[in-house]
Amino acid sequence: MPCADGRARRTATPVASLGNSAIPFLEPLMSENHFILMDVQDHIATITLNRPERLNALGQTMREDLLAAILRARDETDIRVLLITGAGRAFCSGGDVKEMSDRVASGATSRRELEIWPVRDRILAEMRGMPKPVIAVVNGVAAGAGCNLALGCDMRIASDRAGFIQAFVKRGLHPDWGGTYFMPRMLGIPRAFEFILSGDVISAQQALDWGLVNRVVPQAGLKDAALEWARKFAAGPPVVYALAKRAIYRNLDADLTSALEYEAYAQRVVWTTEDAAEGIRAFVEKRPPQFTGK
Repeated sequence: MPCADGRARRTATPVASLGNSAIPFLEPLMSENHFILMDVQDHIATITLNRPERLNALGQTMREDLLAAILRARDETDIRVLLITGAGRAFCSGGDVKEMSDRVASGATSRRELEIWPVRDRILAEMRGMPKPVIAVVNGVAAGAGCNLALGCDMRIASDRAGFIQAFVKRGLHPDWGGTYFMPRMLGIPRAFEFILSGDVISAQQALDWGLVNRVVPQAGLKDAALEWARKFAAGPPVVYALAKRAIYRNLDADLTSALEYEAYAQRVVWTTEDAAEGIRAFVEKRPPQFTGK
């Protein structure tokens, strides 16, 4: 939100944890661990996975805290684009294997998995359903669940030092976090099989060649490049983005007639917005449009 002097307000705060209760969630409880940070500037929210000493492994309350941050980004009308990245040298190394080992040893595995799964599923559903672009800023290794978290975003920009790994097979585990849904659609079936069953590391350049990421940039310029890219989307018409995002995902499994009908519906909706009028005026007046989301 803007400050009193008109400048963009910038925040960098720990995000509330939603605890371990089953969904739907009620009022969040503040996490004392600061595993997730959120920074908001110029209509762009950046969520940072903040457990660098464990390569941002998804342990303790990280899943719940991440969901809380995503819900905040979804509901804050001033936010138009969401970036997700990692602190330190990794994006996210997946599940915390040490915690998994401890749970197996204590016999608590089944109970904790029943707590984790609804939170994991809602994280992916909220990113997919959010009426705003969600961009993964992959600053380092993205392994297992971390890889699939990145694939669950709408777009991806990666450092030239990033690596993508479907590490599940190396641990004797089945892919989760949507890997078997995302990869056949992005890569095709043969490459999805290769990526999942081999457990090999895919470099940033190979991920770009395969279509897993949109852009690869030098590590030193990743943050600036991601923000510059996000600003282009933040300047766009939010209502159009919301409907277009829904159309893209909805029409993955639709026939042509259904897709055309939805496009016609969306066009009727946006035609009545102030942004549509502004876009047309700006074209005629040969100037950049100033979209407000109305």
